[in-house]
Amino acid sequence: MEPLACNLPPDFIHEPPKGYRYEVIRKTSNVLSIWTVCESEFNYNSGDECYCIWGFCKTKTTAKRGSSYTYYAPINSNKIGKEVSINDTTPYSAMQLNLNPLEYALYS
Repeated sequence: MEPLACNLPPDFIHEPPKGYRYEVIRKTSNVLSIWTVCESEFNYNSGDECYCIWGFCKTKTTAKRGSSYTYYAPINSNKIGKEVSINDTTPYSAMQLNLNPLEYALYS
C-alpha cells in the first residue's frame, strides 16, 4: 500500500532551501513524516532525487481547540525521537545540535 501524501502543517515555519522541496507522508492516522527532497541529480542513484527525513509531526484534533501539531526529531526514517520546538529546528532537519558551550558561542 502506498503512503498517503499530505500537505505541510499550517504552523510549519520553514521554507525549503534552494534546490530542495518538502514532501509529507502520513505514517499513521496522527503521525506525519516530513522529508527534504534534494532536486539535484547524483551519479550514485541514476540521477534520481535524494530523500532525507526532516522529522515527524503528530497531529491532535479537538472540538474546542481545532488542530494542534507537535514536532519530533527523527532517530532514523522510521523512529520518532524527542519532542522539539519548531523554533529550534532548521530548514534541513528537526535534529537538535549537541553543542558544548564553546561550539554554541561560535555557531549560534
